[in-house]
Amino acid sequence: MVELVGTCAVCGKTIYCKDGFLEGVIDEDQLLRCYECEEGEI
Repeated sequence: MVELVGTCAVCGKTIYCKDGFLEGVIDEDQLLRCYECEEGEI
């Protein structure tokens, strides 16, 4: 099952929840970020 969660607060990439696993992180400020932005690769 794939559900749209939102977009990355940094780069705007669409983030999904696939089979119960979020394809990103929610930081302490409640901002949604993709893994690439969270790791500082962008």
